[in-house]
Amino acid sequence: MFYREAGQFKTSYGADQAIFPIGQDRLFVMAVIVAAFALPLAITNNYWYNAVLIPLMVFAMATLGLNVLVGYCGQISLGTGGFMAVGAYSAFKLTTVYFPDLGLIFIYVMSGAVAALVGVVFGIPSLRIKGFYLAVATLAAQFFLQWLFNKVPWFANNSSAGTIEAPPRTLWGKIAEPGGTLESLAFLNPLVASPRAAPENRYLFGLALVVIVALIVKNLVRGRVGRAWMAIRDMDVAAQLIGIRPLQTKLSAFATSSFICGVAGAMLLFQYLGAVETAAFDINVSFQILFMVIIGGLGSVLGSLLGAAFIVLVPIFLVNVVPALGITIDVATRKHIELMLFGGLMIFFLIVEPHGLARFWQIAKEKLRLWPFPH
Repeated sequence: MFYREAGQFKTSYGADQAIFPIGQDRLFVMAVIVAAFALPLAITNNYWYNAVLIPLMVFAMATLGLNVLVGYCGQISLGTGGFMAVGAYSAFKLTTVYFPDLGLIFIYVMSGAVAALVGVVFGIPSLRIKGFYLAVATLAAQFFLQWLFNKVPWFANNSSAGTIEAPPRTLWGKIAEPGGTLESLAFLNPLVASPRAAPENRYLFGLALVVIVALIVKNLVRGRVGRAWMAIRDMDVAAQLIGIRPLQTKLSAFATSSFICGVAGAMLLFQYLGAVETAAFDINVSFQILFMVIIGGLGSVLGSLLGAAFIVLVPIFLVNVVPALGITIDVATRKHIELMLFGGLMIFFLIVEPHGLARFWQIAKEKLRLWPFPH
């Protein structure tokens, strides 16, 4: 009875087309966001920040980006790791060479823009090919970008080890010096990147980015751009007949997806690992993010977040909970079980519920609307 729409009248088009037209949904989402910001600060430690929450923010961002391309526009991509590498290496070059005093927010936007340009270049073949052939083309992009960053020392500032390391960065630029005139405002410009930053700062900044990008994507898919993406996904020939331009639509999806994946790559470097090499963006990362999209739900912002949470938390469960039950599993066997579990779940969701975990949440809401009455 508590999830009823009776009495919730909509008197304008804006109210009818709101992201959350039902009052209970708005309250629930606001409560979840507040809890995500507040609860970890009170109950978690550095292990949870560094091993669970921060990587969850990184992969949630990457999954949002891939879901724009695969879920909403229907363009198969296996090059997510390569586009994340573009974002990470771009952010590294921008902070160490070109803009050493620029704040991290601007660095993320610029590195995402560079990744968007690269995504548009590799998205041009999508006008002529699709399906399996497009997947192979994006797979070629993955291998080419990884080879490029590995073989050209300029991207790593000619480092002999080929490793890039994130310098300390604040939100808006240089932080106020102790005793300076802006020292009282230093809390507005916290250190949010590199190993020197507090893990709670890195987590809160990553969470804020994920929330903002999720709202932007949700609004995009509800508007003209998102409807064009979904028309191309459902039937590109019919979409072209009603006036939708396939080249611009597909390239806009590639650009948006690559931008978000580029930001995720910069987050992986600056907020999670601190130092990476090209192996951190190999083909396994691309497949892992694709698993998140499929298990969470194609064409769903909520599914992107649920899929990322599931893939990140399952290994933590196998490492911590299973030994607590008295079951001894060696590391190699645990890794094999993890891979088998992911593969089995992918087959399950593709056959039983193609819309993933997000569909289970929709079914639960439909049941709550009718409860306690049968249907």
